[in-house]
Amino acid sequence: MVTLEALTEAALRRESLHLRSLVQDFLREHPQLATIPCPAGDNQQFLGTAAALLELLAQRTGQTAPTWTAAIGAVPEPMFLLEAATRMRHLRELCETEAPEPLRKRGLFAPPDFLTFA
Repeated sequence: MVTLEALTEAALRRESLHLRSLVQDFLREHPQLATIPCPAGDNQQFLGTAAALLELLAQRTGQTAPTWTAAIGAVPEPMFLLEAATRMRHLRELCETEAPEPLRKRGLFAPPDFLTFA
């Protein structure tokens, strides 16, 4: 079973292809996102990333995010979720200006189509 913690760890390691695969399994296994519990611990980078990912997935699937996500603030260290954005100026600018709102409001940057599936 894929957990929110596994998604968050993959995102923090910038393993975007692995993250995409995990997300597909996660959404199949957890059809009601509002019931996903808050991860344990007090690492704000981890919690902020987890909340942002869950809000993004809820937005993309037309669901409500769990209430606990509203209490989680921005990550202390803003980051790009794609490694290539640290090297490619145009991709970096795209991520900074057009990242999905649930990510951007917490200091996480990715392309506007991040974690969408055809």
